[in-house]
Amino acid sequence: MRGSVEANQADVMRIEAVTAAAEPAIAWLRPLLSATSRLGRRVSEHAAPQQRPTQATRPLRILVENSEYWLRNNGDLAMLAVTLDRMHQWWPDARIAVLTDSPCLLRAYFPRAEGISVFDEDPWAPPTRLERLAGHLGPRMVGPVVLARLRLRVRRKQLPDRLRAGRRKLLRLALRRPAPAGVPARETAPLPTGPLHPGSAAAAAQSSLVLALGGGYLTDTDRAQAVRVLNLVEHACDVGVPVALVGQGLGPLDDPGLQARAAQVLPKVGLIALREGRQGPQILDRAGVAAERVLVTGDDAIELAYHARNDEIGSDLGFCLRVAGYAPVPAEVADLIGRVMRSAAAERTAALVPLIIAEYRSQDRRSTLPLVRGCADVIAPLPRYVHPVEIARRVARCRVVVTGAYHLAVFALSQGIPVVALTSTAYYDDKFLGLGAMFGQGLTLVRLDDPCLEQTLAMATDRAWLTAQAVREPLRARARMQIDASRAAFDRVATLTQARATAPIASPHDHLASAADPAWLPTADEGAAAGTDLPT
Repeated sequence: MRGSVEANQADVMRIEAVTAAAEPAIAWLRPLLSATSRLGRRVSEHAAPQQRPTQATRPLRILVENSEYWLRNNGDLAMLAVTLDRMHQWWPDARIAVLTDSPCLLRAYFPRAEGISVFDEDPWAPPTRLERLAGHLGPRMVGPVVLARLRLRVRRKQLPDRLRAGRRKLLRLALRRPAPAGVPARETAPLPTGPLHPGSAAAAAQSSLVLALGGGYLTDTDRAQAVRVLNLVEHACDVGVPVALVGQGLGPLDDPGLQARAAQVLPKVGLIALREGRQGPQILDRAGVAAERVLVTGDDAIELAYHARNDEIGSDLGFCLRVAGYAPVPAEVADLIGRVMRSAAAERTAALVPLIIAEYRSQDRRSTLPLVRGCADVIAPLPRYVHPVEIARRVARCRVVVTGAYHLAVFALSQGIPVVALTSTAYYDDKFLGLGAMFGQGLTLVRLDDPCLEQTLAMATDRAWLTAQAVREPLRARARMQIDASRAAFDRVATLTQARATAPIASPHDHLASAADPAWLPTADEGAAAGTDLPT
């Protein structure tokens, strides 16, 4: 044992002597070895860069461009309800977000969805505690608080411009100068093409799919909204995110600037589903969109309304008059319409039912409710912030609906209820005629500039009342056909996400510049508990 230890000590001494002799050479080589090691790491980093996670490694992110950011239009909410339900069926684990000015109200209406504001720095961050709480409270409690905050924000933003305009007006009056004449700014201003707000740009770039919800906003009548949507669609397409447009009502689109912008953007879109075939396909053909990317499906809100139908024919007379900048109605014409409606209800001992679609600035309430006063039997209107299915259920009580609101006509026809459509503009002519063509019958168009309006409206209402039973089942059959077509189109939308599955996830800093019992259909008790000036 001792001999072995002595031998080992001798070996250690020899190794230390060799190491000491070699130390000058090792000291000279050490910098070279260190440099070689750093160079090797750099070459390795360039040869095999670190890969970002792909879409396949996380749940899908689907961004919905909602046409009405304040969530105050019940027609838009109906389309959104149907679309979100279809998404949850296709992608139960997906994160589905909606662009909105009121994420809390969005969550109150649809607890499984997320709200994204255009000003969000991290748009796909998890919902806040306040948003999650809103999902439990419901829109009836959350809505008034959210809308008060939005109105205050708008007033603060507009205050400097109003003060400047007031000073200019006072100066003109003091100097006795006439107000300047000219073309409205909206007709001469160039079309804005970007950059987008950071929140919407980043949200789109980090999505697996961008879907523009249906509406009547790609039109000359709503130039600013049309440009906003086209800019977002172009941005998503340019960063490789698939895009689809569904339930779209296009036109009139005669503005040369909007036509050119549509021709730049729409051919990039993976699929465009139209709610009518009267003029939409021609507009897309003129814009250069390939025919195989275009489908005519009908309005997505049809499915919600169809599931709210009653077995027995109704006995009430539904009514809504839309008065807005894009649907002007003189006061004397509105009074005449009110007289005809009250008389029609009295002659048939029917209840007159005010039906509200546009709640933005109480739009339909201000134009409709004064006209039903004085009727012997008036059903009180539903309160604000109800689920749109509650409005569809109220429509189901009607035998006939007289309306200047497009989506109220959708709610009625989808349940087999004939409609008398009131229109004062080419924009609404196109909307109602396109809807009537999709259902084939049951819609009578009444122009409000008709010199014999009182007689024309009374006769149209009488005819609709008499034919209500005959058109009931044919209208419902057309509704079922459109629901099937709309669902088939959505199946095609779902395939667009497959190409995105292997795409890398964008960094937040990269882009700053036919269901029997749908999930959105609450019971009557649940609906009672849950209780923008944009055309739809």
